[in-house]
Amino acid sequence: MLCQLSVTNYAIVRFLELEFRAGMTTITGETGAGKSIAIDALGLCLGNRADAASVRPGADKAEVSARFSLGDVPLAKRWLEDNDLELEDECILRRTVAADGRSRAYINGNPVPIAQLKLLGTLLIGIHGQHAHHALLRADQQLVLLDSYAGHQLLLEAVAKSYHNLRHAEQQLRELQQTAQERQARRQLLSYQVEELNDFNLGEQEFSELENEHKRLANSTALAESLQASMLMLSEDDDANIESLLNRVISVAEELVSYDDKLSSVNNMLNEALIQVQESRSELQHYADSLEMDPEYFAQLEERLSMVMQLSRKHHVAPHELYQHHQGLLQELNSLDSNDELVEALQAQVQQYQDAYQQASQKLSSSRQRHAKALDKLVTESIRELNMPKAKFTIEVSFNEQAMSLHGCDSIDFKVSTNPGQPLDSLSKVASGGELSRIGLGIQVITSQKVATPTLIFDEVDVGISGPTAAVVGRMLRQLGSTTQVMCVTHLPQVAGNGHQQMFVAKQSKGGMTETSMIPLSREQRIEELARLLGGDTITSNTLANARELLAE
Repeated sequence: MLCQLSVTNYAIVRFLELEFRAGMTTITGETGAGKSIAIDALGLCLGNRADAASVRPGADKAEVSARFSLGDVPLAKRWLEDNDLELEDECILRRTVAADGRSRAYINGNPVPIAQLKLLGTLLIGIHGQHAHHALLRADQQLVLLDSYAGHQLLLEAVAKSYHNLRHAEQQLRELQQTAQERQARRQLLSYQVEELNDFNLGEQEFSELENEHKRLANSTALAESLQASMLMLSEDDDANIESLLNRVISVAEELVSYDDKLSSVNNMLNEALIQVQESRSELQHYADSLEMDPEYFAQLEERLSMVMQLSRKHHVAPHELYQHHQGLLQELNSLDSNDELVEALQAQVQQYQDAYQQASQKLSSSRQRHAKALDKLVTESIRELNMPKAKFTIEVSFNEQAMSLHGCDSIDFKVSTNPGQPLDSLSKVASGGELSRIGLGIQVITSQKVATPTLIFDEVDVGISGPTAAVVGRMLRQLGSTTQVMCVTHLPQVAGNGHQQMFVAKQSKGGMTETSMIPLSREQRIEELARLLGGDTITSNTLANARELLAE
């Protein structure tokens, strides 16, 4: 619950530090005194929009901080733990607004984005404004109220999840189907190209091998002449050849070794050189024997190499890239084929998600219809207490499997009959402004009892209500305050008297500056304030006596 609120240089507030307790706290004051200013400041702490107008004239910045006890708020504690912002059993929200309108937000002293402040704020406080009953005329708000009362969050999450899954799968399927014609044309082209390349069946290294073989055969005559000349120089020339010269040198070296064995290494190297020359000559002879020009084979080689060049030009790739290009086309063709399989799989998945969505939305609808009947009875009883003794209230929930949304397939209509013999009809067609206020207040009080938010604020929700009805409203809010911290800004003494505690808002002007203050009232001060609300500026013994009667013990 909210334990403390500190406000500095906010609007016409110079400084406020308020302590709050459990139960129902009523806030009263003269018209225009700024009874709602503490709630507006608290809203700033909960992530409401800030601007330069929030800063008190002449001040550098406005600052608002709110301290909460988390003993009865497990959802908020878990949220803080998940975001590494926990501080034992307390939580402090702080917001500063500079004179230029820039603001900063803090949770337990840690700077945070405004979005996080808003998320946490929804777990700590619920605010009902004085015009909240007008929202009852909107079907979406009616659905929110019913779902809040029902508390079937798991069903709502199941519907939302299946809805997102369905829409995502439908989008994927739609994108694939929209490109089906393009894929078909591409498949026909690829099939022709791949078939042509498959028939040619070029190996991965074949082009390099073809190039080398063609070069060898094209230069076979020059090769043969060079081979013959080399072999002559190595061993076959009768006049002089390397092998005979080496043999002569070796003979001399052997003689030298007989004189000095230090030259044996030279002799060894010469013998090794002779062996290398003999082996080289043998390899050249072997290569020369294999160098037989086959015109038919050469023609076949030239034809295949020419075909590589032709296909390369046709596919706009370099000859050495033709094999990889072929593999790429194969992969793309297989991918197009797998897209067709994916379309079939997505069609089945869409149907599966649609079935899951319908099942989830039907379960949600059944829960709504069940809780709508219970809420019908409670709201009818509540508005009958609020000076509408013959009224009847009902919630019509209609399921339409074609009307799919994130929130299910239900349409909803709050209907009311305010007078005997009057048929049930939509709120907007039947209820007057005052009746709508009472119905709205009754629904807010009832649904608030089912919501886990530990603090509820009612900002002049009793507008349009007076007399005995106001007393009933006060008792309703006091009863709600027995289980939930309730704050109520009101101008009605019948409501104010039901508070467990009361605060008074006053406005003063000093030195050309206006300042608002808020103070807790003692019992005697409460009686005087209730008397003022009853009789205006003139307080008599009768109004004081009436005030004492209104003050709930």
